[in-house]
Amino acid sequence: MTTATDRQQHLAGPLSAAVAQLCVRLQSQVTARTAAGFREVLRRLSAPLQVAVAGRIKSGKSTLVNALIGRRVAPTDVGECTRLVTRFQYGTVDRVEVIFNDGRKQVLPFDASGMIPATLDLDFDQVSHIEAYLTNAVLRDLTVIDTPGLGSLDAASVARTEQLLGAAKPAGAGETDGEESSDDLDDTSRNAVAGAEAVLYVVTQGVRADDQQALAAFTAATASREAGPVNAIAVLNKADTIAPESVTGADGDVWKAASLLAEKQAVTLKPRVADVLPVIGLLAETAESGGFTSADAEALKQLAQLDDVTWEMLLVSADMFTSWDCDVPSGTRLRLLEKLDLYGISQAVEALRQDPDLTAGALRRKLLDTSGLASVRARLDAVFRARADGIKAAAALASVTALAQASGDLGERQRVHDAIEVLLAKPEAHALRLLEALTLVTSGAVSMPEDLAEEVLRVGGSADVGEQLGMKGRPQQELVAYALERAGWWRSFASFGATPAQSRVAHVVHRAYFLIWQQLRGN
Repeated sequence: MTTATDRQQHLAGPLSAAVAQLCVRLQSQVTARTAAGFREVLRRLSAPLQVAVAGRIKSGKSTLVNALIGRRVAPTDVGECTRLVTRFQYGTVDRVEVIFNDGRKQVLPFDASGMIPATLDLDFDQVSHIEAYLTNAVLRDLTVIDTPGLGSLDAASVARTEQLLGAAKPAGAGETDGEESSDDLDDTSRNAVAGAEAVLYVVTQGVRADDQQALAAFTAATASREAGPVNAIAVLNKADTIAPESVTGADGDVWKAASLLAEKQAVTLKPRVADVLPVIGLLAETAESGGFTSADAEALKQLAQLDDVTWEMLLVSADMFTSWDCDVPSGTRLRLLEKLDLYGISQAVEALRQDPDLTAGALRRKLLDTSGLASVRARLDAVFRARADGIKAAAALASVTALAQASGDLGERQRVHDAIEVLLAKPEAHALRLLEALTLVTSGAVSMPEDLAEEVLRVGGSADVGEQLGMKGRPQQELVAYALERAGWWRSFASFGATPAQSRVAHVVHRAYFLIWQQLRGN
C-alpha cells in the first residue's frame, strides 16, 4: 500500500505538496464519500503527469506516440486496440494489462514484434482500457495516453476518447498496483478526478469544427478547467504531405509550407493551445524507435547512385516509386516507402548525394532532425515537464473543488472553500492563482480587451521571464523597469475601470509582475 511518505517523495514539487497536505488535512472534516475522492486526488498527485495524445481518426496519433516513447509498441493499423484508450507508463517489467469494466485485469504478452496485440481474444465490449508498463526512462515523469480517433464511425471508440478529454465517467476502475480503490465514489465524484492533465492534440492539414470542440471539452480534472496554453499543445502531423504551392510564401519548400500552415492553425486554435508545431510522425517513429536499419541505409545509397532521370521518375508518386524499373528491387523500395514515405526517402538520398560516406547512424540522425520531433519534445519539456508541478496542483485543486460541490453539504463546501483560499493566499501559491486567472480568460469566463487578454496569456503561459514580459533577449535593466511599470499599470487597472471579474484577474497579473520584478532585482 502506498503511504503518505511515499506520496510526498513522488510529488512534482512544492505546489503539489501543498495541495496534497490540504487533502490530507481535510479528509477528517468531510464525508466518507468526499474523503474517498480526496484519496484519489492524492493518488493522481503522486503519479507522473498524464498527457493524452488525441485527435481525429487517421491523424497519426499512435505513430507519434511510438516516436515520443522511442519504441514501436502502439498498434498503428486499425484494430481492436486502436479503439481503446491505452496508457503507457513506467514499470520495472514490460507488460500489458487489459482492464475490464468491472475492474478485473488480465495480463497479455506483447506480440512477436514487441507491440501490443492489435486484436484481443476477449469480449471487447467488456474492456475498459489498456495499461502498458514499459522499462522506459521517458515514462518516468510522463505517462503517455494513446486515444481512439475522434470522428470515427465507431461511436464506442469516440465515446472513450471523449470520456478521457472531457472527464466523463471512466468505464472501469483501472487502479495501479498497490493503490487505494475509489469504488465508493459516485458518478459526479468520479468525473472530478478522471481525465488527463495535459493534451498533445494532433491535427493534419485542416482544423475542423470537431477539433475545436474536442479542445474546448478537454479538462484536466473537471469540466470547469478547459484546455489552454498551460496544458495543451497541438502538432501538425504529416507535414510532408502539404503541397508547397498551396501555401503562400512557401517558395516551393515543403517544410516552410508546413511551418507557415502551423502558424496559421495556431491562430485558429488560440487560446486553446500553447503552440502548433509541424512534425512528420512516420519519419520520427522510424528514426527513433529502431525501425531504420543498416539495410535501409544501403538501399538508400543505391538509390542515390541512380541517374537523375530515373530518380526524378521515381519521385513522381508512390506508385511510380515502387513500379518504375530500376536496379533497386521493388520490394526494397516498398519497404523504404512504408518506413519513410517519399519525402523522407528524397531527403535521405539528397543527404547521401552530398556526402556518400554517411554511416547508417548519421543518416538516421539526419532523418530524425528532418522529422521535427526534437522541436515537439523541446516544447513538451518547456510547457509540460517544466510546469508539471503547477499543472498537477491546479488540476488537483479543481478536483477538490468539484468534489466539495458534489457533496451537497453546504458546511463541507464552505470548509473546503476556506481551506483553498488560505492556501492560495500564500505567496508561494501565486503560480496557482496565475493559472486560475489564465484559465478564466482563455475560457471566456472573464472577458478582457484583446490586448490585455494577450498580455495575460503571455504572462501566464510561459515559465521564462523574457517570454513572460515579451522582451526575450533584452538587457536585464530593461526587463526590471518594464516589470515594475506593468505591475503599476495592472494595479491601477484593478482599482479604476475594471469590472469586478476583471479586477480579480488584474490583481493576480499585478502580483505576477511584482514577483518578476523582485526576482530580476535579486538576480
